[in-house]
Amino acid sequence: MAYRLPPLSTLRVFEAAGRLLSFKAAAEELGITPSAVSHSIQTLEDWLGVPVFVRTNRSLSLSPAGVAYLPRVRDALVALSEATAAVPGRLGGDPLRISVAPTFALRWLLPRLPAFQQANPEVTVSIDTDQRVVEFPRDGFDLAIRMGRGGWASVRAERLVTERLIPVCTPALAARLRTPADLRSVPLLHVVSVREDWRAWAAARGVDALDLRRGLRFDTVHLALDAALQGLGVAIGHKPLTDGTLAGADRADGGLVEVLGPPVASESAYWLVTGNRGPLRPEAARFRDWLFDQLAADRPAS
Repeated sequence: MAYRLPPLSTLRVFEAAGRLLSFKAAAEELGITPSAVSHSIQTLEDWLGVPVFVRTNRSLSLSPAGVAYLPRVRDALVALSEATAAVPGRLGGDPLRISVAPTFALRWLLPRLPAFQQANPEVTVSIDTDQRVVEFPRDGFDLAIRMGRGGWASVRAERLVTERLIPVCTPALAARLRTPADLRSVPLLHVVSVREDWRAWAAARGVDALDLRRGLRFDTVHLALDAALQGLGVAIGHKPLTDGTLAGADRADGGLVEVLGPPVASESAYWLVTGNRGPLRPEAARFRDWLFDQLAADRPAS
């Protein structure tokens, strides 16, 4: 069958420019010049015989033809990308791109990543810890690891691990904490983006008189745990991600100890998120399987 198609490179440029409604932004995303974008769009319009954009001095918008054409071009490009990624035995191509929640990356994934690289030396892994929403496949990521409660539209989400919450602090500070009421006399360390951690722990343990307005506040779990290591107060540990900070003979900083246990289950979990169209490419499927194997090995025996 003979396919009557415009140059495929012009379709890629049209999709980016139509999505971003900016030749400059499309050029930056594609790594070409704005004049090259303009030339590609003109080539496409000449081939189609109709304009796909309405250009003014200060704005760019899709023409009626462009509005109708853009979603079909996007679907076609997605189908081509997925078909290419799913070619059996295709290895050694593009890096395996993973978008990972920062705390999961730092506290759990990075210490274990050498094991994956040793078993899969031909796979190049690229990790991004930006917390923006990932759009599959447009953003180019194979997998994402996110914290939340699941139920997201237009993606597949598999639960990796449910967090368990428990206060942690230095051994010196722990000596002052015998009951939850003792928390009233020590600084509490909060993470502004995870406001429910202390509240959820207190509710689960039936602690009613804890003033959650006081204490120090940080923008990441990592900083809150570092503050706890410095003896600045008591933080909420998120197991299993914070297990690596616990006191042990191999820790020069003395580490942290869990207090006022046992841990309580959080309503949130870490999820492995992928696009909902087509199979994973081989590298991504291999990483997924490795990830679940590692989590199963970490899980304490019942």
